[in-house]
Amino acid sequence: MSTTARTVLFHETGGPEVLSIEDVPVPAPAPGQVAVRVEALGLNRAEALFRSGTYYYQPSLPASRLGYEASGVVEAVGEGVTELAVGDPVTTGPGIEMSAQGVYAERVVLPETAVLPRPASVDAVTGAASWLTYTTAYGALLETAGLRPGDHVLITGASSGVGTAAIQVARRIGAIPLATTRTEAKRQGLLEVGAAEVIVSDGDAETVAKEVGRLTGGRGAEVIFDAIGGPGFRPLAGALAEGGSVVAYGWLDRRPAEIPWNWPFTIHTYANMILTGTPGGRRRSTAFLNAGLADGGFRPVIAEVFEGLDRIRDAHRLMESNRHTGKIVVRI
Repeated sequence: MSTTARTVLFHETGGPEVLSIEDVPVPAPAPGQVAVRVEALGLNRAEALFRSGTYYYQPSLPASRLGYEASGVVEAVGEGVTELAVGDPVTTGPGIEMSAQGVYAERVVLPETAVLPRPASVDAVTGAASWLTYTTAYGALLETAGLRPGDHVLITGASSGVGTAAIQVARRIGAIPLATTRTEAKRQGLLEVGAAEVIVSDGDAETVAKEVGRLTGGRGAEVIFDAIGGPGFRPLAGALAEGGSVVAYGWLDRRPAEIPWNWPFTIHTYANMILTGTPGGRRRSTAFLNAGLADGGFRPVIAEVFEGLDRIRDAHRLMESNRHTGKIVVRI
């Protein structure tokens, strides 16, 4: 027997004003599916891009859902689901196709591979702010770049949810996080999260590279974790130590980028769905995340908590303003 749930939809691409809340049928879970009562949503930049039609895949209109990341409680499981049970606290994320499976809703039904256990000690808001940011930082820095204790890692756009998570992931393994931000106003917050040094760049990649050289005694950073790209990529990559690695996990500046000549170094691109789309990747990233959440080593930075689905447009407006540090959460 199906029921309905208040669900965020959009019928055309555009700004936050295209989002609406409608009653949508919620079926009983089929074999291999899990029904989740949603308690909180974690917003991500990808969702603003998807809503505006500029993400790497397009929404299915005339009625598209939205959202990757939620936390909640299992309400029912379909036949064959053995790893989760009714009443389990969970988070969502891996492998979600937003048009059909987006989690901006009071209740959702998802494949069991998209639903992960959440430690009982972790509240819903913390859970909603954690999965994508920490697993992205884990997969990019540890599995892709091979970040090691004692390495310097330069984190651009460090006030984002992924950026603040990357600072904590680096600290957890004994690496040295160097954070960049455009404004002085965000310096103290990044130091409190765990940045060893904060470079206020005003978007000038050459200034960043010079500061990294000074802070590392001329050696450079072993890893650069970059979400920006564009023309600043070339001078930024000049901050690499010999044999270092750049991991590009976003391309916020869509202008062409030049490759620098300070060889040898390696450029990686990182997409979190590749890691979390495999059973082994989900197991490793979830274990790393939940260990850090359970012992308090990971403390997601929450920019603001909006109360209720009715605030979803306001939450998206804040996300697009770039005035925040950390994650934006909507509590259901």
